[in-house]
Amino acid sequence: MVYQKNMICTVTVERCSGEGAGIAHLDGRVVFVQGALHGETCEIKLLKVKKHVIFAKVERILTPSRFRTAPDCPYFPVCGGCSFWHMAYEEELEIKRQQVEDALVRIGGFSCMVPPVLGAETVFRYRNKAQFPVSAAKGEDRIGFYRARSHDVIPIQDCLIQSETAGQAANAVRIWMQKYRIAGYDETTCRGVVRHVYVRINQAGEALICIVVNQPKVPHQKELVQILRAACPLSVGILLCINQKNSNVILGDQYELIWGQKYIVDELFGMQFRLSASSFYQVNRAQTERLYQTAISYAALTREETVLDLYCGVGTISLSMAGAVKHVIGVEIVPEAIEDAKENAARNQIYNVDFFCADAGEAAAKLIVDGVTPDVIIVDPPRKGLHKRVIEAILQLAPARIVYVSCNPATLARDLKLFSDHEYCLERITAVDMFPRTTHVETVVLMSRVKD
Repeated sequence: MVYQKNMICTVTVERCSGEGAGIAHLDGRVVFVQGALHGETCEIKLLKVKKHVIFAKVERILTPSRFRTAPDCPYFPVCGGCSFWHMAYEEELEIKRQQVEDALVRIGGFSCMVPPVLGAETVFRYRNKAQFPVSAAKGEDRIGFYRARSHDVIPIQDCLIQSETAGQAANAVRIWMQKYRIAGYDETTCRGVVRHVYVRINQAGEALICIVVNQPKVPHQKELVQILRAACPLSVGILLCINQKNSNVILGDQYELIWGQKYIVDELFGMQFRLSASSFYQVNRAQTERLYQTAISYAALTREETVLDLYCGVGTISLSMAGAVKHVIGVEIVPEAIEDAKENAARNQIYNVDFFCADAGEAAAKLIVDGVTPDVIIVDPPRKGLHKRVIEAILQLAPARIVYVSCNPATLARDLKLFSDHEYCLERITAVDMFPRTTHVETVVLMSRVKD
């Protein structure tokens, strides 16, 4: 049969992709059906027909999945932030487990079974960091989140995975902009003032609020502070972040404190951590403790090891394992994060940890020159994974164990394959759901050096 755009066809969904689309087949061609669930029979409308793949959407569900649920979020699926509100949480966890396993098998070439994902106790209000884009496109200032697969901002009053305080801060900025005619940012013209509203929340409910702006001076700052403090009485600091770059990077390099303090303090593993606006910190506190506990158990520490923690952020992993090792070296490229890490070590009276601001690859190469031989190396890179020179330096350092914490199964599998080609074997895997209702999944892997 010749398939064309806008045709209506009937398919049975065989499984779901990691992005939440149903996967079916038409005459041997793979069909990705947005909004369909595993096991459903649906009438679908073909949206894009290619030689080997077809993209479609659900027109009518003939046989619904037992996992289908009514979405709790009123903005789903228009908002592109979440992908799984239409299914039971157990099915979401299985999709994420399969996503990790598929990447390890297909990209990494491993023969392995990934155990069930460690699910979260709640899928609501778990994020301790919110980033609301602000747009002046189409002649209307909007604060919310991007429409799926676009940069069209959907106005949102309340996001169910964000804290209520974050939403209150965004709404307060909206009121300030309307009252004083402060323009939102237009990506097309690169004009306008407010680009993002960025909010950090700690366990106590306190907030650090950062307004990302397109110019060094912003009018009516005093009024902005007053409106934000009234809306968010537990806020501890309000900053402006100047970002005049024409890019998708949210934060700029210049910060101006306009009220309170420039950091927030949170508790993890019974320790206090100072967090600056630009410092990396996991967004789901409860699941972070489970993630790090897994990583520490994989490291198999005996109080005799030297551990190298690359991409250490504010020192959360480094300081969490410091009591079980002889020495920890933490490396991070963001200067503010290293300042926080050093402050956090002093704050928690931990003295067997050294933090350095450097590129991960350069730092590992310097350790080789200095003759430092870590027993365990922990890596927690961004989504793009490890640079080839970082992997080469790790292989030269030849630790007994590598613990890899990843937020991207594809780059994880790619990197693990390179390690497995050089005397390391994959021993243990645990996936942790740090981001319920979204497509993201965190994975911890242990690789051990094969003995001669």
